[in-house]
Amino acid sequence: MAWLILFSAGCVEIIFALSLKYNQGFTKLWPSVVTLISGIGSFYLLIIAIKTLPLGTAYAVWTGMGAVGVAVLGIVLFKESADWYRLLSIALVIFGIIGLKLTDTP
Repeated sequence: MAWLILFSAGCVEIIFALSLKYNQGFTKLWPSVVTLISGIGSFYLLIIAIKTLPLGTAYAVWTGMGAVGVAVLGIVLFKESADWYRLLSIALVIFGIIGLKLTDTP
């Protein structure tokens, strides 16, 4: 269950990071509201997950999910670079997340 909560926290973290782009320095109301709610929600879910999971593992997976999600969505939504080096780097982060999950001892 903790891994599902952590996965949810990572997904909400992606929403948080993307909303930073859209709130334009907290000058737009609804994107700013999404930023605040998703930031609080993501941290809250992370706090719940680290009650069971090791802190280092949970934090690394949470930040890794956020980094990968935002990097991929940056390519899709904002036409950021999709060169091979960037895609390889994203893949390495994904492998790291998988490795942390596989080595987690309950």
